[in-house]
Amino acid sequence: MTLRVATDVGGTFTDLVAFETLPDGTTRITTAKSDTTPPDFEKGVLNVLDKGGIDPATVDFLAHGTTVVINALTERKGVKVGLVTTEGFRDSLEIARGNRPDFFNLAYEKPKPFVPRHLRRELPGRMDYHGNEVAPLDLAPLAGIVADFQAEGVEAVAISFLHAYANPAHEIAALEEIRRLWPGVSAVAAHQIAREWREYERTNTAVLSAYVQPAAERYLRRLESGLRSRGLGSAPYIMQSNCGVDSLDATARVPITMVESGPASGFWGAAELGRLIGERNVLALDIGGTTANCSLIENGQVRIMTDYWIERDGRSSGYPIMVPVVDLVEIGNGGGSIAWVDDFGKLRVGPQSAGANPGPAAYGRGGTSATTTDANLWLGRINRDYFCGGEVVADIAATEAALSDLGRRLGISTDEAARGVIRIANNNMVNALKLVSLNRGHDPRDFTLVAFGGGGAMHAVALGQELGVKKVVVPAGAAVFSAWGMMMSDLRRDYFVTRLATLEKGAADGIEAAFAAAEDQARAQFAAEGIPADRVGLTRLAKFRYQNQEHTVEVPLAGTVTDAGLERIAADFHTTYEREYTYRLSAPVEMVGLHLIATAEVGKLTMTARPEGPPDASPALKGRRKVDYALEGVHEAAIYDGARLTPGMEFAGPAIVEDSGTTTVIHPGNRARMDGFGNLHITL
Repeated sequence: MTLRVATDVGGTFTDLVAFETLPDGTTRITTAKSDTTPPDFEKGVLNVLDKGGIDPATVDFLAHGTTVVINALTERKGVKVGLVTTEGFRDSLEIARGNRPDFFNLAYEKPKPFVPRHLRRELPGRMDYHGNEVAPLDLAPLAGIVADFQAEGVEAVAISFLHAYANPAHEIAALEEIRRLWPGVSAVAAHQIAREWREYERTNTAVLSAYVQPAAERYLRRLESGLRSRGLGSAPYIMQSNCGVDSLDATARVPITMVESGPASGFWGAAELGRLIGERNVLALDIGGTTANCSLIENGQVRIMTDYWIERDGRSSGYPIMVPVVDLVEIGNGGGSIAWVDDFGKLRVGPQSAGANPGPAAYGRGGTSATTTDANLWLGRINRDYFCGGEVVADIAATEAALSDLGRRLGISTDEAARGVIRIANNNMVNALKLVSLNRGHDPRDFTLVAFGGGGAMHAVALGQELGVKKVVVPAGAAVFSAWGMMMSDLRRDYFVTRLATLEKGAADGIEAAFAAAEDQARAQFAAEGIPADRVGLTRLAKFRYQNQEHTVEVPLAGTVTDAGLERIAADFHTTYEREYTYRLSAPVEMVGLHLIATAEVGKLTMTARPEGPPDASPALKGRRKVDYALEGVHEAAIYDGARLTPGMEFAGPAIVEDSGTTTVIHPGNRARMDGFGNLHITL
């Protein structure tokens, strides 16, 4: 028997999914959810293992995703950081960029740097953008800098020198000297994380990595220790923001790479699911307790970028993190999102969340604010007698009080207030889905909407109808789908290297050499972890732009780069650029950098479809009740038990499918069918 387990720590719940291959070749699937337990997140992981009846001693492969890094950043729970940078550039972190989203606010203030000026220090020495040494590095001041940092209570040191992306020799020397002068200190250099240009972004990335490193490493080590003490035979793999997993040791050294590990695993799962069911163009939507995340998957490929920012909104430019992250849009719109009335008497939903404690009013834990979950419950979309899979007795009185108070402030009835919450929440999510599709030149009608997370299936059909997608697919185990996605992930590392080159004859040799060097580095890193070169898969992409433009688009490259193939590469760039920006130019094209994806399989799950049976779904029918569909009015809906639906069963809306983790709302006029993998296909 083989037992593979994945755990995913979310803002509200910690999820588990386990696949056990039995001697007869069949697979037993176990899912479980428990409350997330900040600040000791590892306790929630151990709790959900207990709840799922999983003995770590019997586990062959364990993957883990966590919000510990993003939480530490957004809640400012990292450590005091000192920065060492190139002489004359200590203020680059504060100068930042000129982007000002709140453009007409003359009193706008840039986000406050994570390192105050008195903890930003300089060293003489300089590289040029080719990586040639212009001035030698002087390490003599470091002893005094370290002494000052120690006196100031600094716990972590970040190093970022100008043009270290081209030649990291000075950063390496400074890092070694700091570790010699201050044994045991948490220290990180920018080149260890990012080998791309943009000085401010690289510096901020190094600073934020240092800021979370001690806490993240402690968490990962406590998790490993807790699992080992219960008999786990090997260290868990950690989900990365690039849709792959990596070793615990590698992640502990640079934990900033798991800043968006939770959403990444779900989107990778959506891509894998699309490949399984023959839907390679997917709009993926993950609605959890706190946020809704969405991403676009084209031709089975999840887009990975390094232009990632946290806390960026209409009033703040936010903070850049230059690590490989799945291209996503996140909004504060989940099941626990609070509905409120603004100063102009308008109804809003989110981004504030009731979280897990006290949670929505319906939880009966003291919550008094109306949330999206309360509205769904009041309208009959969620079964009040099967709330949270029957584990929680719904507090209907508290739900009514919260929604009635909201309605009173708006001058409408309780029912109208609940409908308004659902409609506003849906509108917020439609806008987010448009940002990753229509705004980037993609027609949603060419895509299938895959919805997961605890709230995804509840809103997916309404969103799909608004966008005009082909159909909606609700995966099996949708509530723990992000954890399932980890089971489908490979060991993956993304290498981004700045390399300027024109697409003129004679340029191919230099581009090919740059890729070859990156591939040698990737193979060497995998070999150091016992993975031979023949098990490493390599995928080439590159960033291109029209000459002298500021930003780039990414284009896949097939095979060896030759002079004869440069014209085809340029043509692919023109096509990609025009789709995203609606026009093309006759200007020369240049390459700005390469992107190499290196992967190796480390226990990926294989899925086998079950044979489909008769279409009659009446054996799964558990009753009927009136359901308010917000826009389509009140209908008597057929209620189906999700656990009793089998492959091949079909039925029509209005209907509700209930299982222990999620509720699927199927609107009037829709048809639903379960496939051989247990996924629900809803035709709009």
